[in-house]
Amino acid sequence: MVALSPPRSPQQELVRHAASHLIDPLGRDLAAAVEWWELPSLVGPWDQDPKDGDPAETLTWPVAVVGEGPPLLLLHGFDSCFLEFRRLVPLLAKEHQLVIPDLFGFGFTPRPAGAAYDPQGVLAHLEAVLTRIRQTSQGPIGLIGASMGGSAAVELARRQSESIARLLLLAPAGLTGRPMPVPPLLDALGVRFLAQAGVRRGLCRSAFADPDRDVGPAELEIASLHLASPGWAQALGAFARSGGFAGCGNPLPPQPLQVLWGKEDRILRPPQKRAALALLGDRVQELDACGHLPHIDQPAAVAQAWQQLRDRQP
Repeated sequence: MVALSPPRSPQQELVRHAASHLIDPLGRDLAAAVEWWELPSLVGPWDQDPKDGDPAETLTWPVAVVGEGPPLLLLHGFDSCFLEFRRLVPLLAKEHQLVIPDLFGFGFTPRPAGAAYDPQGVLAHLEAVLTRIRQTSQGPIGLIGASMGGSAAVELARRQSESIARLLLLAPAGLTGRPMPVPPLLDALGVRFLAQAGVRRGLCRSAFADPDRDVGPAELEIASLHLASPGWAQALGAFARSGGFAGCGNPLPPQPLQVLWGKEDRILRPPQKRAALALLGDRVQELDACGHLPHIDQPAAVAQAWQQLRDRQP
């Protein structure tokens, strides 16, 4: 008898379709590089011992893996996915094996009922990803985090100081301030608001320095593709109720750290940016003609900054 392949999950089908149908060719290439990793379940109750003879559920997690060389872990921002790094990948893949997971509860990840959709869940999942990377790599690895992924990177670097060599943060969000949990009911309204096509378009345009030039159907498609993942609204609402990442930058981790920030960043409010700049000091380099996404607006500058940070003696 011929062994039948297990059916694809809805998330796997979305990524598979993206690999052949996305408008952006860089997006298609990156979607085609996604692997589905089985990881220890550290972030929810679904890995408890099976009862009444029922088998435990096996979940697989999307991780784009591209290139060869020392591993470099890339973390995307809030309500986004691995495709955020599509323009940076070709510039770094010649010298690194790039490992780009979807953060837990975001992108195309499974969203089991009852799991912890909060910063601790995100970090537990990243620790599982890091453990998997370290099984085949020697020495500490590099880490790049964008927006909310910047706070996740800082927290991960503190928790796993021996596993992380250096960090590059791109317009990091959540380094200062306090968690602000969204009250029940309001979180559902907020999620419903974020799902509207006009709102997605406005947010996408706000992230770019020159949206009239740079935002078209390809960018809008990628900005909304993951909304079709089952459980998107519920997980996003739960994360909002948790208060999200905040106050993550104090103290900063001990590893070498560099920050890039766009001068045209319209996503983070001026008080947030001022507080983060005060914390980070001379670690920050501001980029002209760049919005909230340096890795999309100025990928060459990001690649150069990483190379300089990587080559700097500790």
